[in-house]
Amino acid sequence: MLQLLLPPEYGDYEFKWGKVYGPVYRIKACLGQDLLMVSDPTAVQYIVNSPSFVLTNSFQALAYWIYGEKSLTARTGEDHRQLRAVLNPAFAAAAVREYQPVFAGIAQRITERLDLCESPSIDMYPILSDAALSSISEAIFGCPVDDLNADFVQGNCDILELSSAQSASQILFDGIGSLLPGWFLRHALYLPIKTFNVVRAQLNLAYRQGWRLVREKREAAKQGLEMGNDMFSILLNSDSIREEDVVAQTSLMTIAGQDTAAKALSFGLIELAKNPQLQENLRAEIHAALGTDRENIPYDSMPLLNAFIKELLRMYPVLPISYRMALEDVVIPLSQSVGTTTGQRVNQIYVLKGESVSLAIASHNRLMESRWGEDADKFRPSRWLDGTVYQEEAIGPYANLLSFLGGPRTCLG
Repeated sequence: MLQLLLPPEYGDYEFKWGKVYGPVYRIKACLGQDLLMVSDPTAVQYIVNSPSFVLTNSFQALAYWIYGEKSLTARTGEDHRQLRAVLNPAFAAAAVREYQPVFAGIAQRITERLDLCESPSIDMYPILSDAALSSISEAIFGCPVDDLNADFVQGNCDILELSSAQSASQILFDGIGSLLPGWFLRHALYLPIKTFNVVRAQLNLAYRQGWRLVREKREAAKQGLEMGNDMFSILLNSDSIREEDVVAQTSLMTIAGQDTAAKALSFGLIELAKNPQLQENLRAEIHAALGTDRENIPYDSMPLLNAFIKELLRMYPVLPISYRMALEDVVIPLSQSVGTTTGQRVNQIYVLKGESVSLAIASHNRLMESRWGEDADKFRPSRWLDGTVYQEEAIGPYANLLSFLGGPRTCLG
């Protein structure tokens, strides 16, 4: 398990195992538990859409601790489905494009900030992280980031650091957590432990920040002012969601959104730095498409840019691995047969009730040559333009990628 989650570089062992053992194999996890590693597309599609598989207790508890018990990620069953249905329209492509002026303004501010830098070398991640938080603040909350509570903003950074840290003790905790009942793990948040004290304080700050935003918007509406077209305002104008449910998403929107966007953009800059010709080609395409109209950006007329984004999401999924637990004995179908330890070839895998499976997202995106071509482990945006990519049944919501998962737990944005 340490080799899987704590390699010098992610995938050093996992990708090798996938090439040797195929898209489905078992490893020993913490405390001797069996863990099924799955990157087979048919199996993955079955797991993410099957009601027989749910989030593991430890992951569910983590969502409860970090995002709050009423956040979308922490909810389950019908409660999750109903809230998801209300939030989905606010994250649809058409809705997100309405925030184009916000994103363009923030991009301009990044450019101006970089122009002021005198050093030949610049640490881009903090800049991109700030930009991501600004985008969230303006597009989702409808206010400049400076209007947010300073302690709330700093607390987000602290929580991001805590939640992204991996260590042997953290892996052991997850292993023990998978054996404990969910109710126990949820209540563990109230133990007098320093880490939990930080998490509880941030949840309280997020709750107060969310209610402050709601009160300000309601007060503006009473004075005859328009609430705006930010996501919170749109949701509050809807009759299908309660104010407290909007407020409950404050932590989720800021923590999850800031981290994922900043990491994706950082990897994008790395790939551009490694390929100057790709830089030139992208720059030429963007300049040609924009012309003099900077307000109506024709993204659909920039095929190389779209291919670059898809390839970036394929090679660098923000969540490289995700876990599920079987609620009952299940038979998982496979797209291709795999060999067993007895030498047999099987086209389905049996999973027992309570057993955990790992959705090997990064392995699926990098090793499935039948979907991405023989050079699947290479960063090559042109694969999306030359017909290399498999175009049949889709697993995820975008470009047949697993990077946003799929099924009821598909990533919102």
